[in-house]
Amino acid sequence: MGMNRVGAIDCGTNSIRLLIADAVDGRLVDVHREMRIVRLGQGIDATGEFAPEALARTESALIDYAALMTGHSVTAVRMVATSAARDAGNRDEFFAMTSRVLGTVVAGSSAEVITGTEEAELSFRGAVGELDSAGAPFVVVDLGGGSTELVLGAQQVQASFSADIGCVRLTERCLHSDPPTAAEIAQARAVARDGLAEALRAVPVDGARTWVGVAGTMTTLSALAQRMTEYDADAIHLSRIGFGDLLGVCDELIAMTRAQRLALGPMHQGRADVIGGGAIIVEELAAVLAERAGIDELIVSEHDILDGIALSIA
Repeated sequence: MGMNRVGAIDCGTNSIRLLIADAVDGRLVDVHREMRIVRLGQGIDATGEFAPEALARTESALIDYAALMTGHSVTAVRMVATSAARDAGNRDEFFAMTSRVLGTVVAGSSAEVITGTEEAELSFRGAVGELDSAGAPFVVVDLGGGSTELVLGAQQVQASFSADIGCVRLTERCLHSDPPTAAEIAQARAVARDGLAEALRAVPVDGARTWVGVAGTMTTLSALAQRMTEYDADAIHLSRIGFGDLLGVCDELIAMTRAQRLALGPMHQGRADVIGGGAIIVEELAAVLAERAGIDELIVSEHDILDGIALSIA
């Protein structure tokens, strides 16, 4: 039996996450899992560049992650940067910083930008590993800050697409008031529908039997649908949320002020201002999946691209 200890980092538009795990014969055993909201993609949709304060927040988190990986004797590291790093004009500053910090753990390590296709494949691998194959084909939706990946597959990926729409991007474009106005919500729905249209043409969701949602918007929706007073990852992992409960929670979040969202026990303070945008995307997807595939529930997985990254270097 072979085992090695790996460190995986997923740096998205809104959050940066770390997984330290022991890889044992192709399966992962968690050693440490952590998430921080750093909002790397702050303002990037408008400016085309990383904000200096966003880079500073990300560097601070990464320094802590590097110390944790060194302390846990990690032997292999992979850091993946997704939507924001694909778009930024000053991304060289970001990569110089990641090389400097990660090089203290494993020489020569740095972040890498992956394509939307690679992102989809890693998300799919992480999300469906524990699901019964009788539920296939699966449509996995990774709803991030700057992009949303749709992936269809059974044992392997059959089709995927990265849509240029996410909870941060949609909020910054459309949802400016607190709470958002009816006109802003209507505009956001139209933008979300347009952003998802090409993905839904590329990914034939009509054949899907099971919808699996991953990433922070999805896991928070599960926590709220289950009426949790505090976030419980074990209870969220592989939870099944019927569309009645799911859409009810989404409607409530969209209409709330930021302060009202912050008062919800499972809500991460860095997600409160953008989860309304995420909820709109979820509602648009639910409508399509109900109509085209007859799906009436969402399975929420705590395992996602981060687990796929770890498995890729195991």
